[in-house]
Amino acid sequence: MSLWQTDRVKPKTFMLIAGEASGDLLAAELVAALRAKLPDARFFGAGGAKMAAANVELAFDMTQHAMVGIPTVGKYLKLRQMGDQLREMAIKRAPDVVIGIDYGGFNLRFGHAIKRYIRENPFSTWKPKLVQFVSPQVWASRPRRARQIAADYDLLLSIFPFEKAWYAARVPQLRVEFVGHPMIDRFAREDLEFARRGSERSSTPNHQAKILLLPGSRTGELKQHLPVMLQALQLIQQKLPEAKAKMVLPNPALMRLAQSLGAKLEIQIGELPWALSEADVVLTKTGTVTMECAYFGAPAVTLYRKQLLGLALALRIIKIKTLTMPNLLAGEEVYPEFLQKAATPQNLAEATLALLQDPARQQKIKRQLAQIIDSLGQPGAPKRAADAVLSLFP
Repeated sequence: MSLWQTDRVKPKTFMLIAGEASGDLLAAELVAALRAKLPDARFFGAGGAKMAAANVELAFDMTQHAMVGIPTVGKYLKLRQMGDQLREMAIKRAPDVVIGIDYGGFNLRFGHAIKRYIRENPFSTWKPKLVQFVSPQVWASRPRRARQIAADYDLLLSIFPFEKAWYAARVPQLRVEFVGHPMIDRFAREDLEFARRGSERSSTPNHQAKILLLPGSRTGELKQHLPVMLQALQLIQQKLPEAKAKMVLPNPALMRLAQSLGAKLEIQIGELPWALSEADVVLTKTGTVTMECAYFGAPAVTLYRKQLLGLALALRIIKIKTLTMPNLLAGEEVYPEFLQKAATPQNLAEATLALLQDPARQQKIKRQLAQIIDSLGQPGAPKRAADAVLSLFP
């Protein structure tokens, strides 16, 4: 057998890095799609429980170090240490592909470090392909980072339809593939489709309004958002005493924190789709969860309060007009949004009451949301992502 033939039959090796629970799930889905096409492929890297269950060899649980905003000195040093450890692992094991899954702050620095090593060692036989799955929000702030991405990466896999054109206008040399939103696959179950159809019901004069609170999935978010949400709920129930409310949180620890902050309403752990399908209006933080609200056709009022956000908005570091993704995709305000000081109990209550008392507007929002979801593509995002990654090889 020739050397060329030996190389042909060598199993492909993939290194994946995911630093948050959402990325951990996305990575596991991508691994399953890649393994379906390459049964003998090998996978290693850093991630969480979902990747481990997908038989990815993990150096450590990266999701334990999930981060929002500017890290503390201790957190920064820990992340730097993990980055150095993963870099040495990559050099030693020489994977064919290095894939960063979301977690842009860490993964873009890691990808740059790998690319720098390759440039500094031109005689090395290791020439991995670099892929980033889920674009960092460079279109929202610091758009000049797109040039560095183009210099370092062979492929960027996008989950939002506008991103491919955005990059093409700025760094046409970067290959960007829109593969669709993975949420579509996750919710394409028969029972959840039934729940989604149930969300299309119309309000009636005797309908008992249902309000869903989604303050966030992290401790800091809960502390920032829940007190103002609870005050808004009091104002709403003064006008609509019959209105019922509940909250969905991802785990019991956050439920206990919510109760310590004064939450006396029903709190549900998990099963968000069913709660969304029943809600008349959702009071939610901005972020990924607003896309789940959109999928289930739930009208919502969004808010976000965070240290330094006001400064970023004032200095125009953030270039977009809204932090609510359905609004961004629609090009108009579908969900009323309140940021920083504007996120007062009075403003949130008034916007929520306006939606609850206007069935025609609710139906218009549902139609807008259906169009947004249609723009995200059909089920099959992990498979399309796998096909794009494998197309990097002749």
